Amino acid sequence: MQAVLMTAAGNPEVLQLQEVPKPTPGNTELLVRLVAAGINPLDTKLRKRGTFYPEQMPAILGCDGAGIVEAIGASVQKFQPGDEVYFCYGGLGAHPGNYAEYTTVDERFVASKPKSISFAEAAAAPLVLITAWEALYERGKLEPGDKVLIHAGAGGVGHVAIQLAKLKGADVATTISSQEKANFVTQLGADKTIFYKETDFVQATLDWTNGEGVDLAFDTVGGEIFDKTFPAVRTYGDIVTILEPDANTVWKVARNKNLRIGLELMLTPMLLGNIEALQHHGEILQQCATWIDENKLKIQVSNTFSLKAAANAHQLLENGSITGKIVLLINDN
Repeated sequence: MQAVLMTAAGNPEVLQLQEVPKPTPGNTELLVRLVAAGINPLDTKLRKRGTFYPEQMPAILGCDGAGIVEAIGASVQKFQPGDEVYFCYGGLGAHPGNYAEYTTVDERFVASKPKSISFAEAAAAPLVLITAWEALYERGKLEPGDKVLIHAGAGGVGHVAIQLAKLKGADVATTISSQEKANFVTQLGADKTIFYKETDFVQATLDWTNGEGVDLAFDTVGGEIFDKTFPAVRTYGDIVTILEPDANTVWKVARNKNLRIGLELMLTPMLLGNIEALQHHGEILQQCATWIDENKLKIQVSNTFSLKAAANAHQLLENGSITGKIVLLINDN
């Protein structure tokens, strides 16, 4: 089969289309003929700095996949050849990822693809859905009626976080950089848009909440945005970040306000081999598939590339300011 191999850590040109052996499914695994693979900022970071398993090179990147089951292991119970599936698995440097024509994945970590959307949209969805779900519902304990601040609401994680927050019955403010993005997030249900380049987002958030601050802030940006957000959260409120807090983070405001700090890394179950948590990821995707098919949840794909153009896709993502997601089309039919 053809796959994009990361031959070394470095710039996008280290991604090379090559012939590799087609995998064989294990006892509880599916062999999936991939139709599309999502691209995430994680992929570009691993490409630049090296994977989590540098001794296992070359590597196939890409955690997000959508495709058609071609064959099944002897003990597989839930899926049959011909079934359409989507999932987040592989791509960290050990189990091969989804920049390839085929992959294998344990049936327990997989969900049926939403019927109402394309394979490209399905492949764009898993990592960001799981990240936003865990951050809002599990780390942040979001409740109906809560007020939420979501940073970078037009981005990959942000645009699904807005929708998941609204599905929970929350009021949502979000930071954006342009009128086009403001229109986009408003269509997704955002109640308040904050042009962060022109406006102090903390003051805008305090004005929106009558001076109290939000119940939950969700940081998808990292760096100085994390601690700059502390004053925008109410006393005894929550802030969840998907980035590692900077060593220079100033914690005083968070401590004085008794904020609960949530750290969200949806890769943890994959890195630790936590089967129960990986199964939970599959369950999250199954529930989200239901919402997608009920037209309650939309996935925005901004750009698509062929498998051989993976390097170009990485370059575009690293240039920044993408609305929604970028996807590789592998077997587009």
